[in-house]
Amino acid sequence: MNGILVIDKPAGPTSFDVVRRVRSLLKVEKAGHTGTLDPRATGVLPICVGAATKIAGFISEGKKSYDALIRLGIETDTHDAGGQPVAQAPVPHLSAPLLEAVLAKFRGSYLQVPPMFSAIRVAGKRLHELARAGQTIPREPRPVEVYELVLRDFSSTEVAISLTCSKGFFVRALARDVGRELGCGGHLKALRRTASGPFTVEQALTLQKLAELASRSDGGQAVRREMISLNDALVDMPAIQVSAADAQRVAHGVPIECAAGTGRVRVLGPDGALLAIAELGKGPRLHYHRVLV
Repeated sequence: MNGILVIDKPAGPTSFDVVRRVRSLLKVEKAGHTGTLDPRATGVLPICVGAATKIAGFISEGKKSYDALIRLGIETDTHDAGGQPVAQAPVPHLSAPLLEAVLAKFRGSYLQVPPMFSAIRVAGKRLHELARAGQTIPREPRPVEVYELVLRDFSSTEVAISLTCSKGFFVRALARDVGRELGCGGHLKALRRTASGPFTVEQALTLQKLAELASRSDGGQAVRREMISLNDALVDMPAIQVSAADAQRVAHGVPIECAAGTGRVRVLGPDGALLAIAELGKGPRLHYHRVLV
């Protein structure tokens, strides 16, 4: 069983908990997610199964989209509702013009300071490990990009937004920064991922639905029908097609002559099957990142 399942992650379990559940339901050894969702978050969690685990790193590089709810007036140590309050202040009178002016500062490219409670490694230690040990260390701002940021709704203390952002963006940090710009602090109250790369929430299965499919007499086939192929999962990556003779060389990892160009490409056989992920522009031959056959 090889392909990608889009799971609608529920609030509560970690992303690894979901992976373990998928492994158990499908009775497979190889499965992994393409980008962690916080336990409290819900929504799109692509799970690579079987040979698809070889391309998980390439899938995770795509854009991410979220619906988020920011609670103003309280900043927490984790920057979400699961943390301890560290500062409180009155929330100013909110209006659409005020909020639009604040959100405008976070559209496009900028440098974001990652949260202490994150999986980023500093000097061999994950930040959340240091945070739980009571340590706070300076974090280097990291370049991020927000392609779209929309004000959806607001009340006297809460702001609902939708956004599409780059890999490595922390919505919790955005909630923190919006609160600070307003002078009252804030944290992320709720988060739902609506898309991850080419995968959308409309494609997603709940764990309950997956369990129902897996328990059917034709469970294997029923689940396979819901899977996205490796080729379709990388549809945004340019493709080159090779001859049958060259396909044999690719399958054995033998570099082949390639057309001029630069960047990462899918290498397809004469029948359109995905053979490898490779790089153009590193000399006259293909440089392979992954051979999949």
